[in-house]
Amino acid sequence: MKLLLQISILFGICWLGEAAASLLPLPIPASVIGMLLLFLLLLLLRGTKPVEELTGFLLKNMAFFFVPAGVGILGQSEVLRKNLLPLLTICVLTTLITFLVTAYTVRGVQYLQGRFAARKEAR
Repeated sequence: MKLLLQISILFGICWLGEAAASLLPLPIPASVIGMLLLFLLLLLLRGTKPVEELTGFLLKNMAFFFVPAGVGILGQSEVLRKNLLPLLTICVLTTLITFLVTAYTVRGVQYLQGRFAARKEAR
């Protein structure tokens, strides 16, 4: 029963996000507003204890939530087959770009940390 109450609260927060997004003249997605509301609620409750049981349940059953997406992809198999080469090219290129950007970011941060440590030692 506790889990059902927690899920109801979570859906209520999502609903409030949807309502706020439709009422506010701001171009903010309802999911972002819902996340902000959940964050504020967690701050007010001073901790994650109220949602730990729910999050544990959702994490244990995460694979179940990917079933609709997988079925949707299978439903579009003809479109995927027609565009397989461009999709694979995009996946490979974006993966390589992500690796390169991550590697150079790490190198840049290490360089800056080294300079900061050298300045600190020089004092």
